[in-house]
Amino acid sequence: PTFNSDEIIAFTKQMLTTNVTMGKTVKEFEEKYARSYGYKYGVSNNSGSSANLLMLSALTSSITENNLKKGDEIILPALTWSTTVWPVIQCGLIPVYIDCELDTFNMDPDKIEEAVSSKTKAIFSVPIYGNPCNMDAILSISEKHNLMLIEDCCESMGATYKGKSVGSFGRVGSFSFYYSHHITTLEGGICVTDDFDLAEMMRIIRAHGWIRQVEDKEKWTKKHPDFDPKFLFVNEGYNLRITEPQASMGLIQIDKLDGFIEKRISNASNYRSSFSKYSDFFSFQETTKDAKNSHFGFPFVVKKNNFFNRDEICKYLNDNGIETRPIIAGNIARQPANNLFDHRISGKLLNSDNIMDNGFSIGVHQSLCAESIEYVKEVFDNFFKERKAN
Repeated sequence: PTFNSDEIIAFTKQMLTTNVTMGKTVKEFEEKYARSYGYKYGVSNNSGSSANLLMLSALTSSITENNLKKGDEIILPALTWSTTVWPVIQCGLIPVYIDCELDTFNMDPDKIEEAVSSKTKAIFSVPIYGNPCNMDAILSISEKHNLMLIEDCCESMGATYKGKSVGSFGRVGSFSFYYSHHITTLEGGICVTDDFDLAEMMRIIRAHGWIRQVEDKEKWTKKHPDFDPKFLFVNEGYNLRITEPQASMGLIQIDKLDGFIEKRISNASNYRSSFSKYSDFFSFQETTKDAKNSHFGFPFVVKKNNFFNRDEICKYLNDNGIETRPIIAGNIARQPANNLFDHRISGKLLNSDNIMDNGFSIGVHQSLCAESIEYVKEVFDNFFKERKAN
């Protein structure tokens, strides 16, 4: 696990106070996270998936200025996780899938440009596996076509582009605190923004459409003086709240994040150096120029060869106790759920298909010890020895 007795003690102490529902500790956690990574406001919630739903719900609210409207198109990568897409659908927007770059795995700026139509109103950038997108290129396209930029950074906490944190380039960004991510509150997420009114709307939607947790209650009570201000609902909403014990855990995890990322970078560098001798068989993710990759995992794409395919090496690794996973959801545009909603595919998705059909990843997390890393390298070496012997 990515936590130890520090977090367990903090969690338990918070439980013993009996103050467990969202309150002062959650607010302290939000402020500390935002302050630590260069955002003005943080709005926590119960998962990274909920963070995407929350920010898109706020952006499509009729109350929000310069909002998105039902039927608007939003360009996003085909190589992504499902919960980049589902909130887009749930908020009445139309996803437009584009291909990725084979080296960085990130959305190809040229493909963004090609996908823009008269209905396109936003770009949803997703830094894949901790690797920041080419934000200069994406911002240029966003400004050229007057498109809103939104960032799904659930896999990329702590990553930077030209020294600036991912999630801070667009109008709003999302992060995840899931158990296996860079830091954890067991389940949890956060939306970050410099837009005060948008942050307020996310606080409203997070808790039933209620103004209870907004900072400027007077704005709403003046508009609706006939209602009890303690129970004033001004927008549709959900219950996406995080708890005080989770926030107490998160406060400690924030202080550990930089160290966690350095360990992930070290582990990834170790693997890359060791596996470079197999570059005839694998291609590896290349970190975007001028970026700091926070390494969500260590991905491989198997090249066409006469010795093995992706499924064969994954079976060998799994049989030897090394967990492998697909690279996110692969080309999400191929999933059968797409038959249920309107969407558009711009151009061919050849790189996304290649990564889906031939890619896999192994863990690079901060809890890996030196012995585990050496074991992984040994198993890879044994696989190639056996294949070449046969």
